[in-house]
Amino acid sequence: MNNKSILVTGAAGFIGFYLSLELLKKGYNVVGIDNVNDYYDINLKLARLSELGINNFKDKQKAVSTIYGESFHFYKVNLEDKVFLPQFFETYSFEIVCNLAAQAGVRYSIEEPMVYADSNITGFLNILECVRNFNVKKLIYASSSSVYGNSSTVPFSTSETVDKPISFYAATKKANELMAYTYSHLFDIQTIGLRFFTVYGPWGRPDMAMFLFTDAILNNKPIKVFNEGNLSRDFTYIDDIIQGVLLLLENETIKEKYQLYNIGNSKPVKLLDFIEEIEKATNLKAIKEMMPMQPGDVNATWANVDDLKEKFGYAPKVSISQGVKKFVAWYKSYYNV
Repeated sequence: MNNKSILVTGAAGFIGFYLSLELLKKGYNVVGIDNVNDYYDINLKLARLSELGINNFKDKQKAVSTIYGESFHFYKVNLEDKVFLPQFFETYSFEIVCNLAAQAGVRYSIEEPMVYADSNITGFLNILECVRNFNVKKLIYASSSSVYGNSSTVPFSTSETVDKPISFYAATKKANELMAYTYSHLFDIQTIGLRFFTVYGPWGRPDMAMFLFTDAILNNKPIKVFNEGNLSRDFTYIDDIIQGVLLLLENETIKEKYQLYNIGNSKPVKLLDFIEEIEKATNLKAIKEMMPMQPGDVNATWANVDDLKEKFGYAPKVSISQGVKKFVAWYKSYYNV
């Protein structure tokens, strides 16, 4: 057993759920928090928590896993709660904090920017303050490939200047990186920002293309193909994302205080090719509704992951064909299709 105590924020979310699960399997003591909001289907979040042994919980009260026992505690709480959070940090002596909680979604950030300011800016500042005041050794936090905007310099590198976000969501993620840099500089805190690239897989978010397209194709509904299909994404399977997070979380030789890494597959896939893989996996043809470009959307994403490969041995393994098959199999099982 590993006695290190690790906080995972966003534990009911897609990446937070998988990270919590993997850490528990490895024998870590994990504490998860999440506000379990209704940005997308709460039932999916509750089902993820159930997989972690959390079936009953109340606001700001400890819930103990029925599967992992005292190795996993869960709290329903908002990151922006600046009264509860310091008390919570005082209760647990966290060695590592993994901040994966955030208000997600590019398009929703255009409609409801204040929600993003509360969760992604105020919430992240509260985490930084707690990390500072309670002597946490390492903070790992989720950034996003969206910070690159419509950069034409590909593949995207963390050495690139990223000061032209084209959605408010991207602006909040860029702000997180700047805030982390300031705290690393002022208070000698180790912060590691992870720019995730289009994460997909079983238990994935219903507002993402993988889920939307599969749902539509299996239910004989049209799918909206934006920018006439002239988009490409660096689709990254969830297992490869978690591999990258763990490489950084478990490495104790990292000396630099402030770091940024891309975590992606580094193999961009055209949107129409992606749809074709879903068609193969479902053995059905998509009804395509060609649409113009959406506000805040980007033309292409492509991760340069050389740093992560060379320093830590990161090696994404799951091809788009394999990943799509796994997602479709999960979807059919979960929804009894």
